[in-house]
Amino acid sequence: MEWESRLGRRLRVRDLYILSTVVKCGGMAKAARELAMTQPAVSDAIANLEHLLRVRLLDRSPRGIMPTHYADALLKRASTVFDELKQGVRDIEFLADPTGGDVRVGCAESFMAGLLPAIIEKLAQRYPKITVHAEYAQHATTEFRELRERNVDLVIGRISEPFPHDDLNTEALYEEQYYVVVGAQNPWARRRKVSLGDLANEPWIHMPPNNIISELISAAFAKQKVPVPQERVASLSMHLRTQLVANAGFITIMPNSMFQFNAQRWRLKALPIDLGIKRRNVSIVTLKYRTLNSVVQVFIEHARLVSRQLRQETK
Repeated sequence: MEWESRLGRRLRVRDLYILSTVVKCGGMAKAARELAMTQPAVSDAIANLEHLLRVRLLDRSPRGIMPTHYADALLKRASTVFDELKQGVRDIEFLADPTGGDVRVGCAESFMAGLLPAIIEKLAQRYPKITVHAEYAQHATTEFRELRERNVDLVIGRISEPFPHDDLNTEALYEEQYYVVVGAQNPWARRRKVSLGDLANEPWIHMPPNNIISELISAAFAKQKVPVPQERVASLSMHLRTQLVANAGFITIMPNSMFQFNAQRWRLKALPIDLGIKRRNVSIVTLKYRTLNSVVQVFIEHARLVSRQLRQETK
């Protein structure tokens, strides 16, 4: 109780923030300029923390000020404190104006070309002042760096089993499947029966190599004992791929989260080919011990609604 009393009376969030700024800037003078404070005031804040905790927090080196392992431990917890306070402020703002707020989403471009716009469209009808910050994150579901650094509130991604991240929560929205897609005017769109071997000499658009989607597609061709066709275009850009398929006779492979939301608009047709690619869950991923603010929860509710509609359309 004596320790908790000392913390309650003397530990100030302001001092923790000053410490984090000094570490980020690598020096007292630079931190003072960034914080619009005097250098003695910055030094006093650090001294107050060191006196309270009874450990040395900063060391001087030829490269400037460096944090001790005590400071590293403290700042690791402090980042959570700052984030929780920020979430609390966002909750208060949402309570004051339930139609507004901010949510930060990380996802691959394929979701930005289909699923994410559908969620935002539905969200905007009821909450016109909510702002969605969409961050491109091609490797969102392998490293989760942006999520762990709290730069995004959630990640939308394809999850493979097993999922070796004990600090993260996942909520499955639907199962992803893949289609061989052509434009509605492509002669292949009128064929009732078609195989991958039939398409070997057609102009293909592939994903660049060294990503999991390319590996799955290569495995699908190998399973049917068909060489992977030479690509005419290789790109991650969903807009480029859709344009070329719709207007220039190209063929590509699309996930259903992109195809379902673009088929009518771009006049796309899925060919009757079973690629045999094992389905993966498209999931929302969040930090396990991070409190989600009200705006993020509203976004997730609308993601569930859109995903339910997508599941019904793909049955």
